[in-house]
Amino acid sequence: MLPIPAEELNGSGTLGPYWTFYHAVVAEQLSRWLPADPSVVLDLSGGRGRWSSQAARAGHRVIEVLDFRRTAEGGRLRDAGLVRHVRADDLSFLPDESVDAVVAEERAMSIELMAESAMSDVARVLKPGGRALVCVDSLVLGMAILAEQGQWQHLRQTGEVMLVPWPDGSITRCFSSTQLRELLTGAGLEVEWVRPRTVLSPSTVDHVLGSDTRTLSYLVRTELDARPDEDDTVGIHLVASARKS
Repeated sequence: MLPIPAEELNGSGTLGPYWTFYHAVVAEQLSRWLPADPSVVLDLSGGRGRWSSQAARAGHRVIEVLDFRRTAEGGRLRDAGLVRHVRADDLSFLPDESVDAVVAEERAMSIELMAESAMSDVARVLKPGGRALVCVDSLVLGMAILAEQGQWQHLRQTGEVMLVPWPDGSITRCFSSTQLRELLTGAGLEVEWVRPRTVLSPSTVDHVLGSDTRTLSYLVRTELDARPDEDDTVGIHLVASARKS
């Protein structure tokens, strides 16, 4: 069963309370995850989120790569306060071991079908001790979309790379927790944790927030204090943290 209708997955539609909760979870998770000291943060979320500005407000210098691996056009860094923007199809503009942290939100490694190559780029530019935060589409989501499309013959191929066509013609790569772990370790990173982005269902969130919007902070704390590590049975997205030794 599709945990969220396909037309809702872009954050529009009738699930406003759930997406308010979802983005609050992401923001709080990033806040907890970011380095304690001022650092250089590389954002590979493609300019699709608010994570660069959040990191900058926390005192970090941020390099935000727009259209990461989406265009053959290179670009020059442009100052914008504490956030600099660049258009590039790889990270060759950065020297080895030049950033302290990498944020790949907004399903960046699912949209990037050559995710292994992209993660090798990430590992190269991370300093020793640097960390990466990566969000991908889950197998739960991929199987639900395939079922909705009537592609039953593909639902048994969960041990292989799952590429799922979306109604808009794009392709997403969906991961199990094991595959996400392998993506990170294959790039030479040490996995700290892997978990679903959210385990609370949209119906639960809608019910609780519908009765009292002040419960949002309580729901977010409940979500992030849960320990559903490596659980592939819930959640449309998986998120992982990894470190370079």
